[in-house]
Amino acid sequence: MRMRPAVTVTFLMTAALSASVLPAAAQTADRTAADDTTFTNVVVNAGKDIVLGLTTRKTVTITWTARDPQGVAASWAYLWHGPNTDDADGILPLYPPAGTCVVSPADPTTSTCRVSFAVDAVRDFDHNSLAGAWKVLAGAQDTSDDWTETDVTGTANVKRYAKVTVNASPEPVKKDRTITVTGKLSRANWESGTYTGYQDRPVQLQFRKKGSSVYTALKTVTSGVGGTLKTTTKARTDGYFRFVFTGTPTTGPSTAAGDFVDIR
Repeated sequence: MRMRPAVTVTFLMTAALSASVLPAAAQTADRTAADDTTFTNVVVNAGKDIVLGLTTRKTVTITWTARDPQGVAASWAYLWHGPNTDDADGILPLYPPAGTCVVSPADPTTSTCRVSFAVDAVRDFDHNSLAGAWKVLAGAQDTSDDWTETDVTGTANVKRYAKVTVNASPEPVKKDRTITVTGKLSRANWESGTYTGYQDRPVQLQFRKKGSSVYTALKTVTSGVGGTLKTTTKARTDGYFRFVFTGTPTTGPSTAAGDFVDIR
């Protein structure tokens, strides 16, 4: 799927009329010959994952550098998901605007560009399969009206928001007695509009002694059916227990608030 900003419409309509009378091979050769623009330094969301809950709304920014021997008249970039751009099952934003570009004072062939757009989990994400790696398409029109699009100039990870809970009991408890720590790991299900359990995932149990600011890893627990978490440990001293999930390629990390246990 090809989406181009409004700023290039006049040029693209002219190009389309010309292409209609050219053989396919000539069209390909013409586009290849014009393919002089290069794109570098592509960064999405300041290099951070885009983590979305059920109703998350956020602004995402793409920045990049475009360079063309003729100079850059306009440039654009957007995220896409799928096997290729023609069969993309997701595009962000749906109607990509032109980026704002600044020509380098030291090099008129080089421009730094940026574009910001809104992402709405309810509007843009209705399938869980959209979680994972998205690619960045970057395009440009040079000052001689040649245009270039490069399908993959960078990547960004879009992830489902995760939640993890914890409860340590009994409270209070005598020293050296057994403490049972339970909880649940769940993540946003964009299809059902609810948080559902995340099974068979490693979650770390950590402990922080009262008066300290540092948590120490005790053991790793695997989430069970429905994302349930359950393990035991010994009561040694007053402190806080928590579960920590580090995330996966499709799901963001999550850390439970510490649950205090009083040892008597």
